Amino acid sequence: MKKVSIKLVKEAELDYGVERLTSPADAARVLRKYIGDADREMFIVICLDIKNQLNSINTVSIGTLTSSLSHPREIFKTAILSNAAAILIAHNHPSGIPDPSRDDINITKKVQKAGDILGIELLDHIIIGDSSFHSMKEHSDF
Repeated sequence: MKKVSIKLVKEAELDYGVERLTSPADAARVLRKYIGDADREMFIVICLDIKNQLNSINTVSIGTLTSSLSHPREIFKTAILSNAAAILIAHNHPSGIPDPSRDDINITKKVQKAGDILGIELLDHIIIGDSSFHSMKEHSDF
């Protein structure tokens, strides 16, 4: 049997212009700085402490022009290692239109259920478009 060690490695300190997320618009501003003008879908998890202060941000997956694969296991890996109290998940739509797909809604529901089991609250799923964003929480999509 192999002995293993699990640890979180901080790659860089980045200034996102906010320390605490108080609204979906705050999250969208942070995500635009992180995702930028990516030409493929990127699935992101933002880990937050008990005061909704940014703890860490991680790229879960990079997909194609129209999809990115994500699984609750990969999403919560960073959250657990970051001692997150809550998470916010997000991805971009390179088409520029941030309307959620059926797959977007399904993964959000799976992540919410997994978070309930783990005791890590899913605050929202933000979809970034060209000049707008969609908050699934605000639109009651989950």
